Amino acid sequence: MADPHAASLAFLDGAAAADVTAIAAQIVPSDDGPGATEAGAMYFFDRALTTFAADQAADFRAGMAELSKRREQMFPGTASFAALTKDQQQQLLHTVETTDFFTLLKTLTVMAWLGSPEYGGNRKSVGWKYIGFDDAGFFEPPFGYYDAEGK
Repeated sequence: MADPHAASLAFLDGAAAADVTAIAAQIVPSDDGPGATEAGAMYFFDRALTTFAADQAADFRAGMAELSKRREQMFPGTASFAALTKDQQQQLLHTVETTDFFTLLKTLTVMAWLGSPEYGGNRKSVGWKYIGFDDAGFFEPPFGYYDAEGK
């Protein structure tokens, strides 16, 4: 089934979006609760790489190209990262886990899972609910000398 939000992607194309979803799912899996997939990490990546992380967009594209090259070498004839088995995905990610590219992937994935939903990730606050974070803001006006002036 086609993703209804895919048309709204600004940075990622369909194939890259599928790969990012699979990569993020390896970093924060859905084994015992909601993971990066449920948090909408792919949408967070897309938004981040066109806004606050736009300066890392070229590094991201280069890293994805290198990952694709490694995939072809390790698993000839495979179509994409997303098409690999989970074990193959893990093997491939282990080959880049000490790179700046993987650091970027981890950072964006964790931000997508635990960041504020207003930035495109943590859909339905699944990451916050999983860790028990209650975003019930508690605001109280500051008290000080100016309070007496209104009386």
